[in-house]
Amino acid sequence: MSSSAALPGKPPATSPGNRRLALVGGSLGNLVEWYDWFVYASFAIYFADSFFPGDNPTTKLLNTAGIFAVGFLMRPVGGWILGRAADRHGRKSALTLTVTMMSVAALLIAVAPTYGQAGYFGAVVLLLARLLQGLSIGGEYAASATYLTEASARDRRGLGSSFQYVSMTCGQLLGLAILITMQHTLTTDQLESWGWRIPFALGALFAVVVFWLRRRLTETEAFTEESGDRTDSARGTIKALWEHRREAGLVMALTLGGTVAYYTYTTYLTKYLIGSAGMAKSTATLVSFTALTAFALLQPLAGMLSDRIGRRPLLITFAVGCTVGTYPIMTALGSASSYWSALGLSLLALVVVTGYTSINAAVKAELFPTRVRALGVALPYAVANALFGGTAEYVALWFKDSGHEKVFFWYVSGCALVSLITYVLMPDTRNAALSRAEVEADTGRDPSPASAVR
Repeated sequence: MSSSAALPGKPPATSPGNRRLALVGGSLGNLVEWYDWFVYASFAIYFADSFFPGDNPTTKLLNTAGIFAVGFLMRPVGGWILGRAADRHGRKSALTLTVTMMSVAALLIAVAPTYGQAGYFGAVVLLLARLLQGLSIGGEYAASATYLTEASARDRRGLGSSFQYVSMTCGQLLGLAILITMQHTLTTDQLESWGWRIPFALGALFAVVVFWLRRRLTETEAFTEESGDRTDSARGTIKALWEHRREAGLVMALTLGGTVAYYTYTTYLTKYLIGSAGMAKSTATLVSFTALTAFALLQPLAGMLSDRIGRRPLLITFAVGCTVGTYPIMTALGSASSYWSALGLSLLALVVVTGYTSINAAVKAELFPTRVRALGVALPYAVANALFGGTAEYVALWFKDSGHEKVFFWYVSGCALVSLITYVLMPDTRNAALSRAEVEADTGRDPSPASAVR
């Protein structure tokens, strides 16, 4: 893999002319990555029968949710491999590789044989595709978070990094829009028979466009500075990350509550409204689509707010709201009898979650120096997601299947409480210097290459 440092005479991504391209390229690629990732969860209610026989619908969803969770187990591996690549060879090269891997995985799911065609071999193909997606997404989060943060103006990093969750949510919205369209044009039998394959095939095609777009991106100034130091053989290694183990621990702790809450109110919400509130599939899908649209629009506003008042106030607001509000919100959602009541409660929950999602990418990137920033964001975040985010839906369904569904609400609150303690104790990262140019602006002198740049 060749270095992606900026070419001579070519301005870095942080120059005014390239910031917009960096934002579009990083965001659209992230959109396709997360479209492919989330479309699995959105269409699971239709393809569960194709791979897992049986009469219990909750058991079938448990099987598909289990494979969804297994994909998260590869995220730490992907975070390590691709985070290291992003720190050693450039953010751009890692971003290009991740979207290629994701397109291959989507294509595998699109052509996977059903149980009736090949027994459990189809489930094996599904599992392999999810493992590849997990590997890809483990590196995508860190590469895009690092790229969007480094490529943004210093006083707009909260705004710039907020587009990571804008694009993540738009990827899910795209999947939901396709689902809604197909629900109104195909019968349920057609969706369960072959229609569910269409969004995965589309995901593979979308990635071709994004691959071309990401090849046009320029490298960030922060990485270009660091890549000139050929003596730093530890750049992007576990050894270098160990020197910042406290920051890595902070990433895991601050991610815990946010990732559980996010997956509870996004990927699991539709299934919860269908299985617990008794809503029709089409109504529950429309609730999710409308709520997520508003959620995406909130991200830049909250990101801009953090650029003015700091990151900690938003994080603390999220954690307090999630700790005390999850049980009443989820209980009320379980009894929601109409579209409007379910939508209002979903919006309330997602407004609370915005305090985390809008700025978490910037906060994590601002904790580490350039030489280990992508790996520092990727690995501890991926571990936290594998343990808590990816298993949230499975844990929720397990409690439901055992007859103790409301225990899951307390589980979400407990995770948020751990993150709340972290937010209260950690420093605010808004003013961190991410490049040598920013260090020079702070100190009024030219920093040495060995300086610890945040």
